[in-house]
Amino acid sequence: MKVLQIKIILLFLIFTTPIFAQSELKIAKLKYHGGGDWYANKTALPNLIAFCNNNLGLLLAPDEEIVEVGSPELFLYPYVYMTGHGNVVFTNQEAENLRNYLIGGGFLHIDDNYGLDQFIRLEMKKVFPDLEFIELPFDHPIYHQKYHFSEGLPKVHEHDGKPPLGLALIYEGRVVCFYSYECDLGNGWEDQSIYNDPEAIRQEALKTGANIISFAFTQD
Repeated sequence: MKVLQIKIILLFLIFTTPIFAQSELKIAKLKYHGGGDWYANKTALPNLIAFCNNNLGLLLAPDEEIVEVGSPELFLYPYVYMTGHGNVVFTNQEAENLRNYLIGGGFLHIDDNYGLDQFIRLEMKKVFPDLEFIELPFDHPIYHQKYHFSEGLPKVHEHDGKPPLGLALIYEGRVVCFYSYECDLGNGWEDQSIYNDPEAIRQEALKTGANIISFAFTQD
């Protein structure tokens, strides 16, 4: 476990230390079992990466990686993105691996692409049986990085017409998992031609994603 924590620490040093200024960090999309389309929103992360590099001065690798939830390679990525519409199943080994990744310094962003909610809540209980998702207040730092969102997450797609919620699992005072629900950020990150969303909404989604990346890399 200590070796895995060290890997996370080294990745954060690469991001924050000037001597590593020419290094590239990689972020990944989470591959899971159960039948849900973990591979959804194919252009979303590349577009978010480009936005972060251009507007936050980051040096993220331009292409997303794919990592399985039970793989030791999970520990190579300081930010992992999870999306989909359907069923999710974590084995006990996968749940333990994800838990170790998160308490060791990793960050999981779950983005409900409509239909994920009923499944992911059950599976995250395998990861943290004693934790509950809580709604983050609008003054939370995740909404006030470079970009300020005084009313929390933007609403990209209507879904059930509910207000968008920014939920979190907090372990020992640290946000280890951020869950964007009834929001559909990933669709907002996609190429404009896919959903024909107004450019203003796409920009709000990308700015929110940039805030989440920034927060994941810099929170205490």
